[in-house]
Amino acid sequence: MLEFASSGSKVLHTRAVEIANKNQVSLRVLSSFNDVEGTLITAEDNIMMEAPLISGIAFTRDEAKLTLRGVKDQPGIASSILAPISEANIEVDMIVQNIGADFSTDFTFTVTRADYELARSILMDVSERIGAQEVLGDERIAKLAIVGVGMRSHAGVAAKMFEILAKESINIQMISTSEIKISVVIDEKYLELAVRALHAGFGLEAEQSAH
Repeated sequence: MLEFASSGSKVLHTRAVEIANKNQVSLRVLSSFNDVEGTLITAEDNIMMEAPLISGIAFTRDEAKLTLRGVKDQPGIASSILAPISEANIEVDMIVQNIGADFSTDFTFTVTRADYELARSILMDVSERIGAQEVLGDERIAKLAIVGVGMRSHAGVAAKMFEILAKESINIQMISTSEIKISVVIDEKYLELAVRALHAGFGLEAEQSAH
């Protein structure tokens, strides 16, 4: 649930899930409109059932991407870039660093769209100070994640996700993974198409209709 909440699902606040997890308190998500049992969120050791491969898909449009190109590949460079961003109380999400043949690096990270302009301004100053080539930005991106405890014991989940997106000609700009989550950054205009394709590809539509 924490992975869902941090990836854009707005059902529960991330802080509420963190406190419940820390104190081992079960949460039950109920509907405001229907008198149904809802969903119990508890420690997985208490669940005596086979966990589904993919539990669901979370996404957010509130994302922006910044890239510092042509940075010297040397120790401390990541800190030089991110320290001023952190000092401005801007939260950084996904980070990707690529090293080129000329031993320079492109450093890319995402922030919320509300922090984009301030982060870009800070990065322009950082660029001059460390001698980077240029600063690039994109406010038209979205973050999409598939989440599921079951994927821990199944190889090939990431490959299947990428294959599904490739069949829809959706380019992946950034990738981040954890034990139970795979997140990608894509062009915002493809978000709805990507969500539909992944729902169908992982059989989530059939699972939802069966409940």
